[in-house]
Amino acid sequence: MSKITAAITGVGAYLPEYRLTNQILETLVDTNDEWITSRTGIKERRILKGEGKGTSYLAIKAAQDLINKKGIDPKDIELVIVATATPDMKAASTAAFTATEIGATNAFSFDLEAACSSFLFGMSVASSYIESGKYKNVLLIGADKNSSFINYKDRATCIIFGDGAGAVLFEPNHEGLGLQDELLRSNGEGREFLQATYGGSSYPITADTFNEGKQYVFQEGKTVFKNAVFNMADVTERIIKRNNLTNDDITWLAAHQANKRIIEATANRVSLEPEKVMMNIHKYGNTTSATLPLLLHDYESQLKKNDKIIFAAFGGGFTWGSIYLKWAYNS
Repeated sequence: MSKITAAITGVGAYLPEYRLTNQILETLVDTNDEWITSRTGIKERRILKGEGKGTSYLAIKAAQDLINKKGIDPKDIELVIVATATPDMKAASTAAFTATEIGATNAFSFDLEAACSSFLFGMSVASSYIESGKYKNVLLIGADKNSSFINYKDRATCIIFGDGAGAVLFEPNHEGLGLQDELLRSNGEGREFLQATYGGSSYPITADTFNEGKQYVFQEGKTVFKNAVFNMADVTERIIKRNNLTNDDITWLAAHQANKRIIEATANRVSLEPEKVMMNIHKYGNTTSATLPLLLHDYESQLKKNDKIIFAAFGGGFTWGSIYLKWAYNS
């Protein structure tokens, strides 16, 4: 019997309707379109509006898009993983609620949190369940409502983040397609440079901290940028060399969409042509856990069976890594 590999067999996505453009941000904080575009590559980002609508709303919509496109029965899904840095609630699982709402009543489910690397790490976890032979349908969703912890008076963060969700289905493959190799890393010394300090168990929210706005995300931009550039490029180069790939072999680079300059630095490190680099940061900003599946959604029509894709991500924690995957179907 041939070895089981874990292949992506379907993609879905959801983006909120409201567009927060650079021009609108000019009215909220001391910035302008030229400044934002030149430093990040972002022109607009989507924001989820509506009372009570959290990350699960985005995840459910993305999952339903995939289910409708694939024509699958939700009851056949055996595991639902929601990769997110912004769960709906403390304690109550966002994945459990998402699974129930989409009708995946036979699935078990859990959240996976590794900041902007959440979906990348989720690809490893989902693939492991498939490769074990115990499961045949694993739904991995990357979803974040970043607007829930952004201070729109903080120029360092409000220009970067947006809301959105993407979903992929992993199934067994016997042709050697799907996930080929991974290189995943973390370093807890980096957490002081990118975090939402208050609201967790170390520093619970009080009336005073809430009034001071300490529930919002904080980022030391220069340190995060420097670490992201080095680490994301490093693991990308290493996984390419480890698999004896040349530039001609690689069809696409799917890098986390945090900053256009970081993406370009990663591509330059491995001498990859711009036309092989997936890019949609200008439309959505940094959607954290959703950036990689949203790239697959936006480029799905261009993907062909046997395409060699290198995924890369970097996030708070610090967390980072790279995955080599062979695409399994013609769109």
